Order: sequence, then C-alpha cells, then structure tokens
Amino acid sequence: MRIGVPKEVAANERRVALTPDVAGRLVKAGFEVVVERGAGTGAFFPDEAYSAAGVKIADRSSVLGQSEIILQVQAPVATELAQYREGAALVAFFQPSPDYLRHLAQRKLTAFTLVLLPRITRAQPMDVLSSQATVAGYKAVLLAASTTGRLLPMLVTAAGTLPAARVLVLGAGVAGLQAIATARRLGAIVSAFDVRPAVKEQVQSLGAVFLEMAIEEHAETAGGYAKELSEETHRKELAFLAAAVKDADIVISTAAIPGKKAPVLITAAAVQGMKPGAVIVDLAAETGGNCELTEPGVEIVRNGVSILGPLNLASTLPRDASQMYAKNVSAFLGHIVQDGRLRLDFEDQIIRDTCVTYAGEVRKS
Repeated sequence: MRIGVPKEVAANERRVALTPDVAGRLVKAGFEVVVERGAGTGAFFPDEAYSAAGVKIADRSSVLGQSEIILQVQAPVATELAQYREGAALVAFFQPSPDYLRHLAQRKLTAFTLVLLPRITRAQPMDVLSSQATVAGYKAVLLAASTTGRLLPMLVTAAGTLPAARVLVLGAGVAGLQAIATARRLGAIVSAFDVRPAVKEQVQSLGAVFLEMAIEEHAETAGGYAKELSEETHRKELAFLAAAVKDADIVISTAAIPGKKAPVLITAAAVQGMKPGAVIVDLAAETGGNCELTEPGVEIVRNGVSILGPLNLASTLPRDASQMYAKNVSAFLGHIVQDGRLRLDFEDQIIRDTCVTYAGEVRKS
C-alpha cells in the first residue's frame, strides 16, 4: 500500500504529517511511503533524512495522484482536490464543514478527520488534539512571559526582593494543564479555574491553586469535556472570573466546548479591571475567543492590558509537534489498515466517529 505525504500549503503551517523515523518504521512494516520534496523542511527534517529511512521523494503531482492513503496535518484546499486520486483515503486534522465535505465526497475520497477522534482508552495513542494542545499550552506561557513587563519567578537581589508573577489559567484540559506546569517551572504563582470539579486534583498535583465556584448543574459531558452552562450559571461565572483576573499578571485562557463557539469568560469590563501591564493569551482565538476583546491572530492593547489571540501555536514548535503528530497518525493508520488493505468497520467507534466521507457520500458533519 502506498502512503503519500504532501507538503503542507496552509499559511504559516510548518508541521509535516510523518517524520523520517516514523516513516521509516512504516517502510519496515511493508508500506511504500512517498514524501513530497521539501515537505519536512519547515519542521527541520530534510529530504535526505527521509531517503535514509527508505522513503521515496517525489513531486507533488505524483504524491497526490498515485497514493492510496494521503496523510496531512491540515485539510487539502478544495481547489486542489482534483489532483488527489479518486477513491483514495485521506487522514488529516480539520474541522468538518458541510461545504468542504461535499467537495471531498465528490472526489469519492474516504476522509478521516482526527478532530472527531472519540475520547476512549483505545484511541489515546492517536489523540492528536491532546498532543498538539500540549505544545500550545507550553508555548502560550512563553508568549506571555516575553510580552509581560516583569519576571515570572521571585528573585532576591541586591536591589531588593521581586515578588513572583501571578498566573491564572482558565480551563484545565490538556493545554491548560501544560500551561500550569510550564508557568510553575518558570517560578510563577499559579491558580486555575475550570467548571469541572473533577480536574481539581490534577490542578493541585501541579502545584497550582484551584479556584472553586459553586455550580449546581453538571458541567461535564460523558466524554470528559466541559459543556455549555445555563445562562444564569454563566452570568455567575463571568462575575466570579472578573474578580479573579484583577490580581493576575498573566491570564492563559484555554476553554473550549467541542463543536461550539468558545465561551466568553473575560468580558470587556473585566479587562478594564485588570492591572496595567497584564497579559491575556487567548488559546481559544480560533473558535471565537474566551476574551470578549480578542482579535484572532493579532496582539492588541486595551486599557494597558495586552491581549494575544495566537493561531496554530503548535506549528511554531514544528519539530516536536510533528514528532507527536506523526506518532498519533501512525497509530491511527495501524487501526484502519489491516493486511495491506483499508479496514472500514463502521461498527468500530474510532472508524465510525472519524470517517466523514465514504463512497461519494457525506457521513457526518
């Protein structure tokens, strides 16, 4: 079976779907792996490293037109789909929109998106959301540290003692927990908030203070994700957080609700109440933002508070992000391919949830 890895063409995307070591293991397992020339250079993996691993290097038209399975990070652009072999399988990491899925179905591509991977034990080795969120949570703290006008750790100097910075993390999922751990390693005093009481122990195990708010309703889905709160509870949440952000030097917001717009947790009025020089890094910028004032992809200053809305943070650390992505994709490949053939058992939850188009039809959106 021939696996193709094209170069990513999305703006500012530096990751690659397979790294040389993972691609080499697939070659040893009996796959033919073909990588587009220059596909790994943005992540510091030269063509020579792929060749040394037994991988073939080819031009884009050969990779797209002759591969049975195509592995990508971002979804291919709709205008390019005509170059893909009809009936081929596509594995990528994208939000499925109805219009885009129609394009995939028209090309009769069997498309899988790892965004929809179920949160079950069997799927953990394939969990791209978690691996890339780990990178984003780490980098968010570094961005904040380079933007703030103060040091993060407490320092005792000849000029006196400098108190540690106070960091508040909103959302204690994978990105939030990594942000907590990184800020603690840099010496900050860290607190965290999440509507799910179950994460309290994880937050405290990292040395942070868990901010508790009395929530009468159940705020967690069966899959472990946060769910949308009632209007009344959300009003209480906004008031609670407006008080919490007043003392923070840095706020890292990571809250997300799968399939929905990100919840607003920091209002414009709350920003007004923050210290001059404070920094907000909004990791939910791509889905609307947790801060009411966030502008995706832009750094703005309001009332002396810097608000960053970074996009695709994982791609700014492309080498390690690609390493993790490649291992996730390889594990997924091992699940959908058996004896050199694509295995499409729609009774299997992993395949059923991730396969969005098949045999010219849209299966879900």
